[in-house]
Amino acid sequence: MDTRPRIEASVSRNLTDGWTMALTPSGAWTNPSGRTADVELIDAVVPGTVAGALERARKFDRAAPRPLNHLDAWYFLDVNDEPNGPALLRLEGLATVAEVYWNDEQVLTAESMFLAHDVTVTCNGADRLAICFRALAPHLEKRGPRARWRPQMITPQGLRLVRTSLLGYMPGWCPEIHPVGPFRPIRLVRNAEHDPSDLRLSATLDEDGTGHLDVSFSLFGATGPIALTCAGQTGPLELVDGAYRGSITLPGVEPWWPHTHGRPVLHDIEIVIGGERRLLGRTGFRRVSIDRGADGRDFAVHINGEPIFCRGAVWTNADIVDLPGERAAYEPLLRLAAEAGMNMLRIGGTMTYETEAFFRLCDELGILVWQDFMFANFDYPVSDPGFVSLVQQEITQLLRARRASPSLAILCGGSEMFQQAAMLGLPETAWNGRLTQEILPSIAAAERPDLPFVENSPSGGAMPFSPNAGVTHYYGVGAYCRPLEDARRANVRFAAESLAFANVPEQETLDTHLPVPAVLDPRWKARVPRDRGASWDFEDIRDHYLSDLYAVDPSRLRREDPARYLDLSRAVSGEVAEAVFAEWRRPGSTCNGALVWTFMDLLPGAGWGLIDATGKPKPIWHALRRAFRPVHIALSDEGTNGLDIHVINETPFDRHVSLEVSCLRDGRVPVVAGNRELALSARESRTIAATDLFGAFFDTTYAFRFGPPAHEVTVARLRDCDTREVIHEAFHFPQGRSAVFAAATITAGLEQSEGWSLLVSTDRFVQSVNVVAEGYVVSDNWFHLAPGEIRKLSLSGAENAPAPSGEIRAPALASPVNF
Repeated sequence: MDTRPRIEASVSRNLTDGWTMALTPSGAWTNPSGRTADVELIDAVVPGTVAGALERARKFDRAAPRPLNHLDAWYFLDVNDEPNGPALLRLEGLATVAEVYWNDEQVLTAESMFLAHDVTVTCNGADRLAICFRALAPHLEKRGPRARWRPQMITPQGLRLVRTSLLGYMPGWCPEIHPVGPFRPIRLVRNAEHDPSDLRLSATLDEDGTGHLDVSFSLFGATGPIALTCAGQTGPLELVDGAYRGSITLPGVEPWWPHTHGRPVLHDIEIVIGGERRLLGRTGFRRVSIDRGADGRDFAVHINGEPIFCRGAVWTNADIVDLPGERAAYEPLLRLAAEAGMNMLRIGGTMTYETEAFFRLCDELGILVWQDFMFANFDYPVSDPGFVSLVQQEITQLLRARRASPSLAILCGGSEMFQQAAMLGLPETAWNGRLTQEILPSIAAAERPDLPFVENSPSGGAMPFSPNAGVTHYYGVGAYCRPLEDARRANVRFAAESLAFANVPEQETLDTHLPVPAVLDPRWKARVPRDRGASWDFEDIRDHYLSDLYAVDPSRLRREDPARYLDLSRAVSGEVAEAVFAEWRRPGSTCNGALVWTFMDLLPGAGWGLIDATGKPKPIWHALRRAFRPVHIALSDEGTNGLDIHVINETPFDRHVSLEVSCLRDGRVPVVAGNRELALSARESRTIAATDLFGAFFDTTYAFRFGPPAHEVTVARLRDCDTREVIHEAFHFPQGRSAVFAAATITAGLEQSEGWSLLVSTDRFVQSVNVVAEGYVVSDNWFHLAPGEIRKLSLSGAENAPAPSGEIRAPALASPVNF
């Protein structure tokens, strides 16, 4: 007889299909029995939202949404063919005030969008599940403890009393799409007690490279020995106070790194019961710390003891209507983030918590996650015990669910509460209070002592938003129209937000989803973000830099040559972003990281996103992809000190590279040139004066102005000495970008070898080259092209796609070049 211990597996049924939904006036039905025969029912999908169900029924327009928070939304499902007996109804996210009924009996009242719930029910083979999402508007009208300040960007003020997302309640920022409905999965689980429950994992890494894995969980019905195994090491689990507990020490375990600095190595965690293995999860071993510097004013993220220049964006969501949480929705977007060289995403306090699938992908891709708790701008009612109880449950659930994720790196008390109050003239004692000083940090310390906690974003300076200390939201270059030099002058330490522009998407997206005259049409302007109450929007900000960098009158250019206006608008935000990150990444910079506002648009148009609302990269994405390379070259204008060249190798490998620099007159004639081979050690950065390569004085920055300028552009190339491939290029324009718009001749040809490639060359320097190849994705786009080098671009398309064709455009070209 086989006497090895066995554990009966649980059976989980996803309650996805077969739902119907009805909208009623607030309070029309007190329970499901109030349902009338004349009510209109529409099909609904779970997980999903009311807006999503209405949109699929063609009763909702995300571009012109109708309010939903004044209505009750009822969801109904017949649950048939379930065996008689007890089961666990698992509801992973209900937005927001909800009542759950099983066979017309109320089994749950939910008050927070951010809590999951387990409810025990009894099945009889023909069961009825109903969920009522009560109208939120009456709750938002309730009066709570008096607020010490009132933010302008969020309406209504009653949102501070309710645990729900602020999405849909920020006029000028996002469409008024209210998050209502069962937006996370609902499951019916049988034999749930046979699954490991109350699972607690801790994976840490010592300075000497030794990993430690601590595990505890409850498991019903297990007898005999249970072992824990991970990364080739095994240890026993002991039953202590009703829970299985155990630890493994892993000497020399391969650590987890952000992908820009190494491999994001993950290890399976398994339990072995009588020879049978059961996967508990996957984790990575890494050490996270914050270096505040000798004066306590710095903010540098260290992973495994190495300083990491963090770059990326502020995450919004995968879809503003459905708020999806499955891997299929996240994966294409997060892969674009990794492909762009982003090593950090921030989930801001105005958004929603993302799911396990999001974090698993970040684990796999090597993307750090800065996690704000869902608090922003308001003075929250921490004197209300009920509110505090919801917050404690919310944060505890979140942190316990993410214990195995090495990507989770920073915990933050929320967004812009300190800044909001400080800008209204209130003293620090008014805004730095119990929520961020006691409640949130105590939960974080208890659940995730391995992670740094930041009180608020921004915080740390003389004023919370001061860029020269702690964490800032930097919009000096950007909303405040400061010159590019302000990126250095501000002495930014870490920008958790930065560089918001109304980024214009590719023409294909506009032609398909917004075919209206740019700027002049109200439908265009409705998609341009603005701060509530401001006399300007973020298109005005982009136009400011368009005028500054290209010496054009944006309004006149838009009127006389709208296509050129759009192309220069597409180019300028990327040019600004590249220039600022080149400044911030140079070895002498005070900056330790910066995240761009935001990752993705909510609607097609000139929104903040680096990715448009259809999931396609915008031109600025390509610029940041160049700016974020782990092996990188940048140029900085040091005035009468000349032009400095900054070479960076963030990888764990030594690199043998060749540095080539030339100053061009008329975009093609080298006035002076030089080169040098460099042996770059792993993690090494180096600054070299350009004149060191030339061997003699040359006015590279046109600072001395001895006569007319000798050149218009400096081109720096970093080349791999072994393969001779160009790793990265950088450019400097001593007379401004407007001086380098001479006519050029571009030559293009296709090559097929394990896929298609486009070979592009030019006889003269060309700015902002745009390759359009329908049905294909180009490996780089909106790039500068210098003479003397054939640029090889890979073209990836669908399997068995026809040979690529298209055209090459640039602002300086009189007509496109076909290929």
